[in-house]
Amino acid sequence: MEKMDGNFTNVHSLFGGASEFIHDLLFKDVPRIIIALIVLWIGLKLVKLLLKAMRRLMERKQIDVSLQSFLISLTDIALKVMIIIAVLGMIGIETTSFIAVLGAAGLAVGMALQGTLQNFAGGVIILLLKPFRVGDYIDAAGVQGTVKHIQIFNTIVETPDKKMVIAPNTDLATKTLINYSRSENRRVDVKVGIAYGESVDNARKVLVELAKAYPLVIAEPAPVVVVTALADSAVSLELRVWTKNADYWETFFYLNQAVYDKLNEAGIQIPFNQMDVHIVQ
Repeated sequence: MEKMDGNFTNVHSLFGGASEFIHDLLFKDVPRIIIALIVLWIGLKLVKLLLKAMRRLMERKQIDVSLQSFLISLTDIALKVMIIIAVLGMIGIETTSFIAVLGAAGLAVGMALQGTLQNFAGGVIILLLKPFRVGDYIDAAGVQGTVKHIQIFNTIVETPDKKMVIAPNTDLATKTLINYSRSENRRVDVKVGIAYGESVDNARKVLVELAKAYPLVIAEPAPVVVVTALADSAVSLELRVWTKNADYWETFFYLNQAVYDKLNEAGIQIPFNQMDVHIVQ
């Protein structure tokens, strides 16, 4: 009889444990899992809507397409990871160690790619703030030329002699940069020296008439000739004219030759460096 009572107790305990497990499953775990799945579904939908809005905003701001794709992908991954971690926590899975592992991995990758990440940050700054655009003529990071491609980590610049220079974005974003193409017009300065004893006014008249007759020179501001120095062998003059940015080099090269020819035609001497020695008896 005692043996039967013991078996009955074991069976009762077994069924009691199963009943408690089913009760917890039905009234605790299943509702929690369902709520977590609903949160996951809503979260993914919200991420999708947010990314669409983000894309429209960047297109309206005319942000570079390559940067748009990178930022949207990065935001997508980050938000989905956050949602998954939150859902796992709702189900009851411990996420502290998981977050710690992700943080340590991120730190290790950041340390390993420190220089690359700096270039990436520089690329983001360039593409967002646009200190220069494709087609601009710039002087920066020891290179001068036309911007051909702006990439996430570097910028490709073509020099006037057709060399392709790959410049790291961190240098272009953080150091002094000259953008010659940002303004619509650009001033052309042509330097020339005339001999001492020659009339500065006559030389000024010849040079201003020359500049006004050239079609690529803009009428306003008007061409001017200024005396920049009384040098050892000559009076240094500078012809200053304005032209369209795209016409700068053509105007510069033309005027340099035309100034020489016109001064010669006018009989105004252009001296070379010389030294006069006077012997006193």
